Amino acid sequence: MFLTITTTGTPERPATDLGFLLHKHPDRAQAFSTSSGTAHVLYPEAEEQRCTAALLLEVDAVALVRRGRGKGRGGAPDAALAQYVNDRPYAASSLLAVALSNVFSSAMRGVCKARPARAAEPLPLRVEIPALPARGGPDLVRRLFEPLGWAVGVEAVPLDTEFPEWGDSRYVRLVLESGSLTLSNALRHLYVLLPVLDDAKHYWVSPDEVDKLMRAGEGWLHGHPEQKLITSRYLSRRWSLTREAMDRLELIRLAETDDSEVEDIDNAVEAEAEQEEKPTPLAVQRREAILTALRDHSAARVLDLGCGEGHLVRELLKDPRFTEIVGTDVSARALTIASRRLKLDRMGERQAARVQLFQGSLAYTDKRLKGYDAAVLSEVIEHLDLPRLPALEYAVFGAARPRTVVVTTPNVEYNVRWETLPAGHVRHRDHRFEWTREEFRTWAHTVAERHGYGVELRPVGPDDPEVGPPTQMAVFTLDTVTEKEAKAA
Repeated sequence: MFLTITTTGTPERPATDLGFLLHKHPDRAQAFSTSSGTAHVLYPEAEEQRCTAALLLEVDAVALVRRGRGKGRGGAPDAALAQYVNDRPYAASSLLAVALSNVFSSAMRGVCKARPARAAEPLPLRVEIPALPARGGPDLVRRLFEPLGWAVGVEAVPLDTEFPEWGDSRYVRLVLESGSLTLSNALRHLYVLLPVLDDAKHYWVSPDEVDKLMRAGEGWLHGHPEQKLITSRYLSRRWSLTREAMDRLELIRLAETDDSEVEDIDNAVEAEAEQEEKPTPLAVQRREAILTALRDHSAARVLDLGCGEGHLVRELLKDPRFTEIVGTDVSARALTIASRRLKLDRMGERQAARVQLFQGSLAYTDKRLKGYDAAVLSEVIEHLDLPRLPALEYAVFGAARPRTVVVTTPNVEYNVRWETLPAGHVRHRDHRFEWTREEFRTWAHTVAERHGYGVELRPVGPDDPEVGPPTQMAVFTLDTVTEKEAKAA
């Protein structure tokens, strides 16, 4: 298997910086042992103006079979001869993706102590792969790489040049070019998409593959138009793992939206108010309503579920009556931003002891969420597909069971009051639904009855006599009798 990465440079930013970024010296050819054979790194050219690094993977087919990895698709053994005679020594696949990860691990993470600024900036990159299996053909190759900023040159390889009537093989020659990507992003794209195009992996796909996909896909996979296909193929079509990955990606999209609802609408509200005194933004009104509900129920230990970038957590920290505040989110990136926003690294010891941020998915039960006075789901539920909402309901109301749960969501009836919102559109492109007041009331009472809670509905924002408030809020309170019975059980 063979792959080259080329960049160009100037006297101020020489192309040979590629050696620093890859942590491989251009003057030496190096060999690395991998689980599938030997990976060689060499530089066919290394000049100030142009530098090319090549990765050559020599696959040991016999060793693969002996280790039990010479199996075909779905884990079924190949025919005896096919275990040894196949395309793996020549065509890019998961073997090459693993070699990329092993040999260029620091570069894939974007780590370069010698040239940190270069590691963080986009480079003019050209990637060439002479033989790549592509189940889906050139069209699928373009659909996977072009949304990521690559200019794609892809050519189908004919089955036999002497017999063109036989048509094309499943292999392509691929050239990728981009001037808008860091080397780290480029390597992570290849790590995920090479086995996706081959639609096979040379090893058993275990649950930890979901975490690998989330790490390599951070920042780009959640918004990719072929997200479902990529996830399914990368996880070898294992339905349970694919579902977990899709749930996590969906909540990452949620984290990408600002706590201000969807800044699109809140900004529109402010823009429409051409008055001397600007109205309080809806996001601020929503946080004030949530804080009031928490104080009304004497909550001291509070969960912010789907905390995003930490806007509500910051407001909770301002009030000393909230003695323990936990923010959870599925997105590591959002939690990093929240940590910076809250200045956790510079926070005093007593204040820091009040707050904790950790990663978690609301689609699954989590023991860490048990035992709290209150939980907040602020502008969260509308980002989930309706069939997945019961999983969240059980995780929060059935398993975690805080004494109070505060849920806010948009009121779709109010949308007609915004001239900037086209008819029939939801407030944000990631909203899977927006409920009327009656739909939200029905859902809230159903959940409350099912899990032993009482519920009170409150308006957030100006309560229009015809269409109601812009945001609707439900405050669930655990029935004391049910709580005593649960503790006794």
